[in-house]
Amino acid sequence: MQPPAGSQVSRVPAQRTPPEQLAPPAPAPAPVRPKRRLRTVLAVVAGVLALVCAGGGIVGFVLYDRATAPDRSAPDVVVANYIQAFMADRNDTKAQEFTCEGKTDLASLQALRDDLVAREKKFDTTISVSWGALSTEKSGDEALVQVDLIISAYVDGISQSDRQAWRFNTRRSDGWGVCTAERVG
Repeated sequence: MQPPAGSQVSRVPAQRTPPEQLAPPAPAPAPVRPKRRLRTVLAVVAGVLALVCAGGGIVGFVLYDRATAPDRSAPDVVVANYIQAFMADRNDTKAQEFTCEGKTDLASLQALRDDLVAREKKFDTTISVSWGALSTEKSGDEALVQVDLIISAYVDGISQSDRQAWRFNTRRSDGWGVCTAERVG
């Protein structure tokens, strides 16, 4: 087809560069590896690490709770722990962990401890309390535990000791607890 008259379009056919003289096409850029794989790996590692930490925290809590809970598993055990806390260590707070819930009658043992403290001050000495074998008579959720308290002191370089027989009444509700204490004989 001819261009219209007066057109400024040349009637010379367009000259094109032969294909062999053309510059080679630019190579396609190398595909960039998506960073999603790295993100996925990091997310999985972080998730596993979080689960391990949470599991370790739970295990640590359970082990700590078991290690620090007072042993109230048997009447003789609770009496021994109570005597240790109340008479030997003189720790009322710790001793309270080994008593019965509700009403208790431990005034006679409190009077003994008060007397020992007064004697320590009077004679400027230290009095220690230990105990002998514990014998238990269990009847359902109650048990009587008998034990000899051994009260020892050094006064003027002389070792002195006294044995006192005591009976403890224990009861089981949420573990065993000491309810009453009375001197025997």
